[in-house]
Parts: sequence; C-alpha cells; structure tokens
Amino acid sequence: METISKTSNLKTIDLVYSALFATLIMIGANITTFAPFLVVGGVPITLQTFFAVLAGLVLGSRKGAIACTVYMLIGLAGAPVFAQFMGGPSILLKPTFGFIATFIISAYVAGLIVEHFQTRIAYVTAALTATAINYVLGTTWMYFAYKLWAAAPDGFSYKMAWLWMLPPMPKDIILAIFAGFFAFRIQKTLKLIPIKQK
Repeated sequence: METISKTSNLKTIDLVYSALFATLIMIGANITTFAPFLVVGGVPITLQTFFAVLAGLVLGSRKGAIACTVYMLIGLAGAPVFAQFMGGPSILLKPTFGFIATFIISAYVAGLIVEHFQTRIAYVTAALTATAINYVLGTTWMYFAYKLWAAAPDGFSYKMAWLWMLPPMPKDIILAIFAGFFAFRIQKTLKLIPIKQK
C-alpha cells in the first residue's frame, strides 16, 4: 500500500508540474497583452518558446513534452491560449502552427540532453539546441504552409521566411541562454530530473 501511495503521489506531482508549465506557455503567448511595453520595434516579445524550452529543461523529456502537448491540445479545443488570444482547430491552417507543434519536440530534446548531462554547459546547450529545432522546423512548416494552402505574398521564398524570423531571433537566443542557467539552478535545488547512469 505504501509503494502504491508513493507512486500515486509522484504521478500527481508530475501532472501538477506539467499543468504549471502549460499555463506558463499560455501566459507567455500573450505576455504583451499584460505588458505592452514588451513590444520592441513593432515586434512582440512573446515567451512561448522560452517556457516550452524551460519545461523540458526543468521537467525532463517526457514531462516537458506532456506540458507542451497539453498547451497545444487546450488551444486546439478552443481555449484562447495561443498568441493574440487565438484558439480552436482552425489554427491548424495558420502558417505559424508549426512553431506550436514543434514546442513538443523542442521540450523533449532539451529534456533528453539534460537527463544525460548535468552540467551548466549542457543545460545552455540543450536550451539553444531546442530553440534551434523550433526555429528550423517552425520556419520550414511556415514556408510550406504559405506555398501549399495559405496566401503567400508575391515573391515569397524560403529565404524570405527566414528573413521574417530574424527580428525575434536575438531575443530567443538570449532567453535560451538564460533558460539554461536558470534551469540548472532549479535542478540543483529541486532535483526534479533524476540523473541517468551512463
């Protein structure tokens, strides 16, 4: 009975942490609504990617991916949790949906790296790798979405898609580095990710 109780408590904690990070991603998607001063040069500073990557770094691969999946499913179910308070299945046709979908992969990869390497450098590397995955897969999705079903602007190309991503890129790189250092400190304190034996 004691073993069952411990297992049950662990599962409850896992769900709570995953729900917490799903909520943080929701808030991060619309942070400029609560803090309008975070719009720089017309480009909103969202924190979706930051919290998605942080979920993997803090919770590990499986729970981090679960948190991002919960976020995505809540939005697809109709809750206005995506950027600009959008929600519903119609978001699947938006060119930017690829960034939301690849949060799951990004969190999983970030968690996978830190589950095997528990150094500060590994955390920063994991965060930067996860951010790069989100950019590459998300931008590629956006390109094909515009080419296949969305109304692409005249002369639209893969290079143009990447030019659109240049303004938020420095912010996401800086936040990824911060996420790595921050998650490393959290892990040293809370030890949420068990160290896997090599």
